[in-house]
Amino acid sequence: MPLFDELSPLSQEILGNPTAFFGGFFAGALRLNLAEDPVKSWLEKQGLQTTAGQGGHDSDQSPQSIEIE
Repeated sequence: MPLFDELSPLSQEILGNPTAFFGGFFAGALRLNLAEDPVKSWLEKQGLQTTAGQGGHDSDQSPQSIEIE
């Protein structure tokens, strides 16, 4: 069945990490910002960093301008 083959990786992720999967699903469904409390403090208690990996940019860098000739 082609549909089953397409859904197989998703079902493996759900069965392998159900807490992480459903936590991410509900955080997205409720539009929770992971960089704000209380979610941020809970994630830090779990041992996760919330500042790294948010867009891949340092917060102290400003946008750079370029000139095209």
